[in-house]
Formats: sequence, structure tokens, C-alpha cells
Amino acid sequence: MSKTAAKIAKKFLVKGRVQGVGYRYFAERWASQLGVFGYVKNLWDGNVETYAIGSSAALEELKSKLYEGPRSARVIAIEESDEPVDARYSRFMIEESL
Repeated sequence: MSKTAAKIAKKFLVKGRVQGVGYRYFAERWASQLGVFGYVKNLWDGNVETYAIGSSAALEELKSKLYEGPRSARVIAIEESDEPVDARYSRFMIEESL
């Protein structure tokens, strides 16, 4: 990935059987490998929210990995939205649920 590639941010709302299956750790591992910053967290409704900052190509790759999920997960759908880039994030982390 080029250092000059424009950074964009997206939020992915992952629906399905994605809690209690190691999904957040899976997302964190792939985001870190792809050089993506942001967070992943469980939501109260059983979904998982991922906020990701990176190049367009890195975010597309991350989205495809989020669809796969860990072996015991079953992703039904991912809602994607464009978000402003939040400069607070300099790495990818698992955030505590609300």
C-alpha cells in the first residue's frame, strides 16, 4: 500500500451470529494485518460494529474478511456507511461493549 494513498473511513455493521464466536479478535487480527486503524465492538442487539480507517483497497479487503468471519460465525449481512476520518485512532482495537 502506498503511503500517499488517501485514507477513508467506513463503518460496517455486521449482522448474524457474530457474538461469542471470537469475531472481534478475528476482525482485529485482519485489520492489523491490512494496516487499518479503528475499532470493533459488540452491540447490545447482538450485532458487531467495526469502524475502519485505511485506503479504499484495504477497507474492501477488510469487508470481504468480515463477511467470512471466524469458522463458528455466520454473517447474514453487512451494512456499510461512509464516515469522517477520526484522527484519534493510530491502531486497531477492540472496544468494550456499551
